[in-house]
Parts: sequence; C-alpha cells; structure tokens
Amino acid sequence: MRTKTPKTGAPKTGTPKTEERGSEGRFAYEGLDRVIHERARLSVLTSLLTHPKGLTFGDLKQLCALTDGNLSRHLSVLEDAGMVEIAKGHERNRPQTVCRITGSGRKRYLEYLATLEQVVRDAAKGGADETAAGRVRGLTPREA
Repeated sequence: MRTKTPKTGAPKTGTPKTEERGSEGRFAYEGLDRVIHERARLSVLTSLLTHPKGLTFGDLKQLCALTDGNLSRHLSVLEDAGMVEIAKGHERNRPQTVCRITGSGRKRYLEYLATLEQVVRDAAKGGADETAAGRVRGLTPREA
C-alpha cells in the first residue's frame, strides 16, 4: 500500500528497480513524483539545485518565468512537501525572501531524475527497436 505525502496527497515513491518489476508494470515509473512532475515546480527545483546557497524570490521568479502568484503557490506546495525552505528577512530595509532546496528535497529530486532518465532510456530503446525492425521508417509516432 502506498502512503501519501502530507497536504499534497501525492503518493510517496522512490526510484523504481527495473529488475524487480519484471514485465508487470514495467513502464509504471513509480518514481515520477507528482509533486515534482509539473513544469513550474520542475523549473523551481532545477533552479534551486543549481544555486545551493539559494535564490531570492525575484531571481527565482525571473529564472522560471513565473508570476508572483504562481511562484508563491508552487513554493507553498514544495515547502509543504519538505522539499524547499523559505526564509523571510530584510536587506537594506527591504523585505527579502530567500528560497533553498532542502537535503531531503535534493535527494527526492535526484531520485526523480534517475527515474526520468530511465524513461528516456526505455523510449530510446523502443524507438531503436522499431526502427531496426523497419516498422517506423519516416513516420512520426502518431502516423505509426
């Protein structure tokens, strides 16, 4: 039985072990974390991962091309999931919000990336198999 993450209700998942799955559920990709698997949150986490000291709200907003409201909402989801921490303070008498990825957020994100890499490998292998068998020559996936 799967457990749910607090507040988001998304299933808690880990990196899939392909060898253990066998053919049943082979392409289920349980490690595709629903909290992360959303374009805006994916860009937020990628930005924070590449800036270990954190980013200000304004910098993160610009890097991810999000509005204040959208970024705020996605940060709330990530904070509730324990993936980011948000520190509010002041610099030169102006309010400043700094966002950082947590240790558990980093671990969870890297596990997600490992699963995503497996998806790409599986898709590439499937495409190579079909091309080698001569089934898809010159056709797009929708035409095949």
